[in-house]
Amino acid sequence: MLTAAVTLVSLLVYAWMGMRVGQGRSKFGVSAPATSGHPDFERLFRAHQNTLESLPAYLAALWLFAFYVSEVWAAVLGLVWIVGRVIYGVSYAKAAESRSTGFMIQALAFVILLLGALVGVVMLWVRTH
Repeated sequence: MLTAAVTLVSLLVYAWMGMRVGQGRSKFGVSAPATSGHPDFERLFRAHQNTLESLPAYLAALWLFAFYVSEVWAAVLGLVWIVGRVIYGVSYAKAAESRSTGFMIQALAFVILLLGALVGVVMLWVRTH
């Protein structure tokens, strides 16, 4: 249940970023299907796209970690990823060079989820073979 809740919040963050892109289109006069134009719009768009690019790997790692290691710790790490993504999106929208703190927070959470899931799967395989 915790992993499902964190997954939903992760998707809400992604949707929120998408709404910011839509607002940016209006504010900066960038009509669809264009993805370039005003630099402020481009930063909103890239933050959203970068989140989309990271979601599949993050969600897979989140669920595998929850299943093979700990659902509580998966949820905690998922919340850390979410906080990092929000900081990343807000910072990137202001200035591209300010996005690194948010990126590092979410990247650390992702790496722990991924490596933890890998260790959990390997340990189960070793125990059963």
